[in-house]
Amino acid sequence: MTRDVCVVVPTIREYECMRAYFQNARDHGFDLDRLFVVLVTEDFCDTDGMREMLDEEGVAGAVFDGDDRDAWFDEQGLEEYSHLIPAASHAQTSFGLLYLWANDFEYGVFIDDDTLPHDEWDFFGTHLDNLAHEGEVEEVSSDEQWVNVLYQSDSDLYPRGYPYAAMDEDVETDTTETDHVVASQGLWTNVPDLDAVRILMDGDLQGQAQTRTGFEDFDRDFVAAEDNYLTVCSMNLAFRREVVPAFYQFPMDDNAWEVGRFDDIWSGVLLKRAADVVGGEIYNGAPLCEHNKAPRSTFDDLANEVAGLELNEHFWKEVAAVEPDEDSYEAVARAVGERLVEGDYEEYNNGAFLAECGEYLLDWVDCCAELAEQRAAAVADD
Repeated sequence: MTRDVCVVVPTIREYECMRAYFQNARDHGFDLDRLFVVLVTEDFCDTDGMREMLDEEGVAGAVFDGDDRDAWFDEQGLEEYSHLIPAASHAQTSFGLLYLWANDFEYGVFIDDDTLPHDEWDFFGTHLDNLAHEGEVEEVSSDEQWVNVLYQSDSDLYPRGYPYAAMDEDVETDTTETDHVVASQGLWTNVPDLDAVRILMDGDLQGQAQTRTGFEDFDRDFVAAEDNYLTVCSMNLAFRREVVPAFYQFPMDDNAWEVGRFDDIWSGVLLKRAADVVGGEIYNGAPLCEHNKAPRSTFDDLANEVAGLELNEHFWKEVAAVEPDEDSYEAVARAVGERLVEGDYEEYNNGAFLAECGEYLLDWVDCCAELAEQRAAAVADD
């Protein structure tokens, strides 16, 4: 079997959760030889233990702390792009995207280290089946151009990253035909993926939520209609190789404005615009994972999020407004980068951060292009 799936796990502590994902694969007959696991971590973490875990499980993979990432950029001759990966940030998943792009993987999977698979689903197999799905599926839209991924639930929860101005939307559902799914977003039971403001509104001071999600909150799979956006969380996500140039995990935390917590949200907005332009769908629903977010101060999360809350209300409109010169993921990403760099955002709190995101996105597209050239040259030499 070809090793065609790159699994990217940002982790600083709970890497042992991967044993449960490997066991799930064995239980459902999924061939673990298809996987290559990239653990993205920090210099102060137990990198030896991570490598031992992969060896004990008999799963191919590699561990990259900060020094290892720098060495990888040096080996590729791409030192000028090392700034694309922020320090001590969940957005380091971008490194996994570059590793995938530089090698012969057709699919990527993101897994967060505070999750576990549910036995009811073949985790990896279901994601790959979703990516191969052709046929009918529910299509969801709203009068606010935003789809709440919890729209099937009886709760009144909105996920992290959902714009406040788009709440209280009128939802419409229909049936559509999918013919090219480019990303499969698995949703989550137990602790819902909420921002700090919504967690406080739900009465929880420990960074979790009083309201929990279960199987009954996710009755059926769905896609968001064209020109509608949705929150894309990277805790349980699979995608096709082709999307990488338009899937940069924006540079959070390690920036002058201390904006954090929107890396996967903003990358999901970019991906949805690109998928609409190119012709692809983001499939949502199964396989569910169990999200076991550790208790922590909700106010600490709020402090990390507040610098970007206003920007999040406007970022998606900037992305939605681009009209690229051609229908490609690279062209969409470049058009968004140029719009952000040229935009005037002085009226927003920390508006200059959007321009920096544009600069980083343009660098990302250039980095992907150079890696693609290197890969093509290597194939030609073979």
